[in-house]
Amino acid sequence: MFKKITVQELNSQLEKNQIELLDVREEFELNICSIKGAIHIPMQEIGTRINELSDLVEYAVICHSGVRSYHTCEFLYKNGFIVYNVIGGIDEWASSIDNDMQRY
Repeated sequence: MFKKITVQELNSQLEKNQIELLDVREEFELNICSIKGAIHIPMQEIGTRINELSDLVEYAVICHSGVRSYHTCEFLYKNGFIVYNVIGGIDEWASSIDNDMQRY
C-alpha cells in the first residue's frame, strides 16, 4: 500500500530535492494556485501519460484536498511507482505552509 505524507514533510523533502511533486488537478485549478516545480498531469490523463513518469523516482501526489491524489496513488502504486498521498492537498499546503497562496 502507498504511504501518506503531510505538507510539512513534503515541504522539507522538496527543499532537499528528495521527492518530486505530481499535481493531478485540472488546468483551471493551477491558474488559481500551484507549487513551483510540480509536474502537472491531470488525474484523468494519468493512464495515457504514465510513460512521462519514472518508477525510479519517489512522487508526492497532490490535488485540492486529497481525494483525486488518493485514487492516482492507488493507480500508480499498482503500476510499480513509489508514491505518497499528500494529506489535505493544496488546501492544507495553503493553510499550513504558504499563507499567501490563494485558496479555493
